[in-house]
Amino acid sequence: MSGHSKWSTIKRQKGANDAKRGAIFTKIAREIAIAARMGGGEPESNYRLRLAVDKARSVNMPADNIKRAIDRGTGAGKDAEYEEIVYEGYGPGGVAVLVETATDNRNRTAADVRAIFSKAGGQLAGAGAVAWQFEPLGIISIPRNGQDPDEIALLAIDAGATDVDTTTDPMEISTEPGALEAVRKGLEAAGVKVESAEMTMRPKATVGVDSQQARQNLRLIDQLEDHDDVQRVTANFDIPDDVLAEATA
Repeated sequence: MSGHSKWSTIKRQKGANDAKRGAIFTKIAREIAIAARMGGGEPESNYRLRLAVDKARSVNMPADNIKRAIDRGTGAGKDAEYEEIVYEGYGPGGVAVLVETATDNRNRTAADVRAIFSKAGGQLAGAGAVAWQFEPLGIISIPRNGQDPDEIALLAIDAGATDVDTTTDPMEISTEPGALEAVRKGLEAAGVKVESAEMTMRPKATVGVDSQQARQNLRLIDQLEDHDDVQRVTANFDIPDDVLAEATA
């Protein structure tokens, strides 16, 4: 299993846990507000907003919550405005960690993120320290549901995808950032059910760590993702199979 597929497996497991905690609503609401502020409050003309709204609906976020988040972003609401800040750091074993946040108080968030790194045996670094080790990527998830993986792969490539992983469930289609919308539309036009489509970050290369360091880094990522201000965490270490089994049990 590739490094990216391992991360996706853990992400799906954590997604179920996050939904149970209800924390996912807070994070998605901020994502919606920022997207609405940047590109307007109409999902039809604001692709980033539509992705965020689709994500909200996939976890059964109430329509009123979605509307309030859009209003907040467009200025119709009276709640605090959020800004996006990316923090960079190192986990145990020198693992590069990218932390994407949405916050209404950058001083609070910076202090909290620094403390989480420190307690986990890592350290917060300056801007540009590790960001160069990652690249943006579009990811489309397609549930297997008896569909022919080879047919899905051909349709995805024809639509402009750069890579297709048919070994996972859901299957994962990778795209260039600017091609995510076109590939999603192409698949849906061909009758393929799309489970999710989102922008993410991918390490350009992964580093090897032992099982103990992998567990330490996973704990660091868990603690970061548990913070309300943190939207997404990406790291560049390869997860040993035994640790992957533990994390997804």
